[in-house]
Amino acid sequence: MDFKNIQAESKAQYEKRLNPDKPVIYVGAATCGMAAGAGELLKMLPDTLKTLNVDAEVIKVGCIGPCCFEPLVDIQKPGKPRISYQSVNPRKLKTILEDYLLKDNPHPELALGIVGDGKLDGIPLFFDHQMLKKQMRVALRNCGFIDPNRIEDYIARGGYTALEKALKMKPEDIIESMKRSGLRGRGGGGFATGKKWDSVRKAEGKIKYILCNGDEGDPGAFMDRSTMEGDPHSILEGMIIAAYAISKGKSPAQGFFYVRNEYPLAVANLLIAMDQARKTGFLGKNIMGSGFDFDVQINRGGGAFVCGESSALMRSLEGRPGEPRAKYIHASDKGLWDQPTNLNNVETYACVPEIINRGPDWFAGIGTKGSKGTKVFSLVGKVKNSGLVEVPMGVTLRDMVFTVGGGIKNDKKFKAIQTGGPSGGVIPEKLIDMPVDFDELVKAGSMMGSGAMIVMDETDCMVDIALYYVKFLEEESCGKCVPCREGLRRMKDILTKISEGKGSMDDVTTLEELGRAMAIGSLCGLGQSAPAPVLSTITYFREEYEAHVKEKRCPAGVCTSLITFTIDPKTCNGCHLCEIHCPTGSAKGEKKKLHTIKQDICIKCGICFDVCNQDAVIKK
Repeated sequence: MDFKNIQAESKAQYEKRLNPDKPVIYVGAATCGMAAGAGELLKMLPDTLKTLNVDAEVIKVGCIGPCCFEPLVDIQKPGKPRISYQSVNPRKLKTILEDYLLKDNPHPELALGIVGDGKLDGIPLFFDHQMLKKQMRVALRNCGFIDPNRIEDYIARGGYTALEKALKMKPEDIIESMKRSGLRGRGGGGFATGKKWDSVRKAEGKIKYILCNGDEGDPGAFMDRSTMEGDPHSILEGMIIAAYAISKGKSPAQGFFYVRNEYPLAVANLLIAMDQARKTGFLGKNIMGSGFDFDVQINRGGGAFVCGESSALMRSLEGRPGEPRAKYIHASDKGLWDQPTNLNNVETYACVPEIINRGPDWFAGIGTKGSKGTKVFSLVGKVKNSGLVEVPMGVTLRDMVFTVGGGIKNDKKFKAIQTGGPSGGVIPEKLIDMPVDFDELVKAGSMMGSGAMIVMDETDCMVDIALYYVKFLEEESCGKCVPCREGLRRMKDILTKISEGKGSMDDVTTLEELGRAMAIGSLCGLGQSAPAPVLSTITYFREEYEAHVKEKRCPAGVCTSLITFTIDPKTCNGCHLCEIHCPTGSAKGEKKKLHTIKQDICIKCGICFDVCNQDAVIKK
C-alpha cells in the first residue's frame, strides 16, 4: 500500500469539506442525537433541501459532547464558518435552512457557537461555552468532526500515522513509551497500561489475544459507546499498535471487541471501520507492508454487568457463563483460552495513537503525579449541562459540577456526586474541592470506575440511593461466591427495612460490618466494591440513616413509607388538577373548593405534588 497517497487523497477530500463550494450540513447522529430526534431531521433534510432548491452535502457525525443540547445540527456555507445549532426540531431546522442558506440570516439566537475558526457577529465560539472551555480532547479528539463511516476522514486528521510510526519502532520501545506516558487503564482498575503490555509480551503462549472491553454496564455511563460510535478507527488503531508491541517476533495475535448487544450503532460502525481498515491495508495480513499480521472480530455481550470484569468477560468470549475466577493466575499469563491476554477498554486504546504521535512526555505532562493524561466522564443527574466531558486529571469536583456542569438544575442545593458507577462511592458537598484522579477518589471511599458521574441534589435520599445500587448489583451478581451473593441480598433486606422506618441502629452497624466482610471475601471486583455506595453514604450521611431509624422520617421526602401528602386549606384554590391526575382517586374535591387526599388509598406517587401550580400540596 502507498500510505502517502492515501493520506494526500484523504486530506484533499477533508480540506474540501472544511472549505466547501456548497453548503455542508452536519447532523449529530450518535445514540444521544438519535434519541433526541436527529433521525426525524435526517429524514426531512432531502425533501427540504429539494424544496429550497439547495444543493448541500449532509454528513452524519458522532457525539461532540454536550448531549443536553441535542439534536445538534451544524451548517457551513462556502466562505463562512461552521455554525452549531442546539435543540433543533424540524420546524426550527426548516427556518434556519431557509433563512441562512437563502437569505444569509444565520439566526444567532438559535446558535450554540462557531465550531473551529471564524467569526460571525452575535455568535460565540463553540469551545468557549462553559461546558467545553475546560475540556481537553484526546480520546474524543475526532468525535463530532468526522463521519465515523469514512476512513478518509480519520486519515485526514492524522489517523494511522501512529501505526505507521509504531511499525518502524522496536516493540519494546513502544511499551517503554506507554510506561513513560503514565497511561493507566480507563476501564476502572487503573492498572498501568505499559506494565500490563510488558507482562503479556513476556508470557509464553501459542498466541497472544488483544481484547477491547466495550461492555460498559454502569448506569449513567456512555463514554465508550460514544467513542465507538463517533471514532471507531482510533480504538482500532490503538489495538493494532498494542498487538504489534505485545506479539511481534514472539507469536501470532488475534483481537476481539467485546461490545454489549444494546449498542447496535457502535457495533455497526465498528464493523464498517474494520472492513475499511482491511481493504486499506491497516488490518489483516502484512499490515502496511510490515510483515505483521493481525485481525479483529466482534463478540456481542448479553448485557450482564459482571461481564465487565476481566475474567468473566473472557469466559463469556469462550462461550461459557460469564462468571469471574480467582486472580491467583493473571490473564497476562493465562487468559482467554489459557493464552496470554491483554485487556484494555475503549478509552485506553483510543489514547494510544496520540501518545505515539505526540510522545509519552506530552501525555505525562497532563494531569497529576499518579494519574496522567485526560479522562472522559459522562456527567449526568441533577446538573444543568449533561453529556460527555473530557478533562485533564486533577480537575476538581467543583469545576465539574459548577463550571462544566453549569450548576444544579432548578438552582437547588448540591448534595453529593457519585463516581465509579454502582460500585463507586457517594462523595458529599464538603469534599467538592477535591481533585479528581484515581488515588484521591479511592481515599474518599469511591473510585474512578469507567467514568460515570451522577450529580445529586437536596431532593435525593442517601438511603434510597444506596438501596437502588444494592438492588442493581444483586440482580447483576453472578452468584458464584457467597460473600457477594448473600451479602447483597442481606444488604437489600436491611436497607429496605430502614427505608420503611422499621430499622434500628444495630442494622446500620450490621451494614458496615457486612460491607467490610464483602470487600475482603468476594471473589471479584463486583463483590469487593459493591458495598461502596452503602459504606460511603453511612460515612458521610449518617444523620439521614439516623432520621430514618430514630425519627421514622425521610429528610429528602423520597421513601414512600415515611412520607405523606396533604393539602394546605389556605393555599388550595380548587383548580382540580390533583384530582384529574391522581391515578387512584385519592385526591378529591369540588371545583373552586378545598380538595383533600384520602390517606388510605394514596399510593404516594407524588403526582399531585408535581402538578399543583399553587404549591398547595404539602409533602412531609
